[in-house]
Amino acid sequence: MLHTNNRLKIQTIGFWLLSLCLVFTLIGCGAAPQQATTEPAATQKTNESTAEPASANPDEVILAAPRDLAPGPQDAYYTSTILYVWEPLLTAGEDGEPAPKLAKSWKMSDDGKEWTFTLQENVLFHDGEKLNADAVITNFNRYQQVSPKSSPFYTLDSKKSYPGLKEIVKVDDLSFKLTFEQPQPTLLYSMVSFSSPIYSPKNFDEKGDFNGLPQGTGPFKLAAHEKDQYALLEAFDGYYGEKAKTKKIRVRVIPDPDTRLSALKSGEIMGVMDLGAIPPSLAKELLKDDRFEISTAKSTISHYLHPNGKKPPFDNPKMRKAVSILIDREQLVQELYLGYPTATANLLNVTSPFYKDFPIAHNTEEAKKLATEALGGKREKVDLIVPTYGLNRYPYKAQAEWLQAILAELNLDVEIRILDGAAFKDAQAKGDYNLALATQGLPSADPYTIFTNYIASDGSSNKSYSLGYKSERVDALLEQAKNTLSMDERRKIYDELQAISVEELPTIPLFNDASLIAYNKQIKGYQATIYGTTLPQLEWAK
Repeated sequence: MLHTNNRLKIQTIGFWLLSLCLVFTLIGCGAAPQQATTEPAATQKTNESTAEPASANPDEVILAAPRDLAPGPQDAYYTSTILYVWEPLLTAGEDGEPAPKLAKSWKMSDDGKEWTFTLQENVLFHDGEKLNADAVITNFNRYQQVSPKSSPFYTLDSKKSYPGLKEIVKVDDLSFKLTFEQPQPTLLYSMVSFSSPIYSPKNFDEKGDFNGLPQGTGPFKLAAHEKDQYALLEAFDGYYGEKAKTKKIRVRVIPDPDTRLSALKSGEIMGVMDLGAIPPSLAKELLKDDRFEISTAKSTISHYLHPNGKKPPFDNPKMRKAVSILIDREQLVQELYLGYPTATANLLNVTSPFYKDFPIAHNTEEAKKLATEALGGKREKVDLIVPTYGLNRYPYKAQAEWLQAILAELNLDVEIRILDGAAFKDAQAKGDYNLALATQGLPSADPYTIFTNYIASDGSSNKSYSLGYKSERVDALLEQAKNTLSMDERRKIYDELQAISVEELPTIPLFNDASLIAYNKQIKGYQATIYGTTLPQLEWAK
């Protein structure tokens, strides 16, 4: 049963959000701040009567994203994978399992310490160079040179993706071998997507940064880029697979969601892309106009409420449990996100092939009892920090106010602090907060990475978010997983790690996000995927 007061509070906030969505921007992780755009003000405030329709140029389709999807030559990848400029050795299939991309086949040695890969034939980089074993070795040398290298997408870190890598050697022109110090039976899972980007061997400078535009193997090449304004993609005629159906696609940067909506309605853009491309409330509004359609899919992004486990009151497991079971996740998802995401109690994202479903506990009276025991019947002042860099994505402002309202029932007086990206990270690292709204993408198909980051005693996220979590059992299980050759045994270990995180709550999972995009019916073949869209299939409708 829903707690009546909670329902009234969230319904009030939900009504407030929907009716005032043009006043408040929405929040998320990893996006460029609204003020970071350098587009002229005139293009930020779309005039529906004067804006030139995006269909005016039949050779170019104009889309928009909340952030710049091509951060540039100092970025680990230069562009996000969703622009289809570069490709990895391995990708993720629809079931989340590793699937061939630039590597078409592979074989593991009996002891799990050697992996041999065979590359696709007749693959060209955008600069005309051929994909071969030498090119791959150059890219692996770059991984080791620059790692860890940051990005607004995912950090490139060869030590985590390829732990204990001893050497990479050429077998023949289209084959190479990786040799490890320890068995790596789940290597394929950790190589997926952002862990194995491949570029032309002539594309790097002496520091490992890009020496010009990225020269990948994808169906699109990056033809031009103006920082925080647009990325211009051109179909690559030399692509080895199915060619892109549109000659040019321009992806504009429009941080504000209401401005993106106006641009869609005016015909200035044909669609939106990237995480948080269109908030659920605005998608609902857009569907009232039969010129438009939306598409949704599962997402690799999870939403959490991080507790500072290094100081009271959330160093007490009872207090973390109280907050977790007080939150009605289904209500949150339905009221503020219109049912697109999926409520969860699991640290691991639902798109992982190792994901296990757990019951979601919601018990207001038990939550109050636990909080009383943890606080000794006293009221406690706590703060909830929210990052500003994602104000264009999610209804975190409304979500924070809802949490503020319901946590009062646990004798917690919540102050909401909205911090810019740098201040938010600094507050977490220094432990200068009590609760934090945050998102996390799935780094790879192997959950070992996210488990290590979050719940290992010396995990990077555990430390940088001041989660303060320690468990000898978890550390032992992670060490056991690292050394086992049996996938069945490793799956059992991952099941237990998920169960421990659900029970002990090093962080409080809320829901798995949904990829949600919108587009004008003047284009077709444009659908949401687990990470990105079907951009190469996009074309003008006849």
